[in-house]
Amino acid sequence: MVLPILYSYRRCPYAMRARMALWSAKIQLEVREVSLRDKPAHLLQISPKGTVPVLQLEEGSILEQSLDIMQWALAQSDPQGWLDADHDAVNRLIAINDGEFKKALDRYKYPERYPEQSQLVYRQQGEQFLQMLETALQQHRFLLGDSASVADVAIFPFIRQFAAVDGEWFAGSAYPRLRTWLEGWLESSLCAEIMQKFPTYTELVL
Repeated sequence: MVLPILYSYRRCPYAMRARMALWSAKIQLEVREVSLRDKPAHLLQISPKGTVPVLQLEEGSILEQSLDIMQWALAQSDPQGWLDADHDAVNRLIAINDGEFKKALDRYKYPERYPEQSQLVYRQQGEQFLQMLETALQQHRFLLGDSASVADVAIFPFIRQFAAVDGEWFAGSAYPRLRTWLEGWLESSLCAEIMQKFPTYTELVL
């Protein structure tokens, strides 16, 4: 039986959100955990950009973007109703996360690569999004309502990264609802499943 092939990297937030959707939909697949320093030739053949996640479907078509993989998986099965939220609201929130917030996150996490500003400035830039999410979570349990949506699943891996840069600061920061929301995702059984350690994939050399 030919299964879809997912090229993934355990801690990559884009790969994490793709795996969340695939696992939630109970898609059977072959997971190939890659070494970012030694990417498989097959990955580069089907997706020359060489970033993860990449999903090759049974018939050979390729999905190279995490959001496309999420949408495809949940279109097969969406047992938790993650697609039920307002699509425009979902897309707006994810666009901010993947745009301005991701830019601030990269600079906050690796300030030595971006000496134009201090790490504190980059953290403050990222906090604009944290405050937006905190305000939303003061109104309801999840980002767009009292039920989880694609927005929650797509965004929490990036908040995880931001929180991990300075865990002590985040633990004492002015975002208690955001912390509770993040902990809920990180402590979920689904997150535990998608964060299991897969052996690094190595290609057979003939």
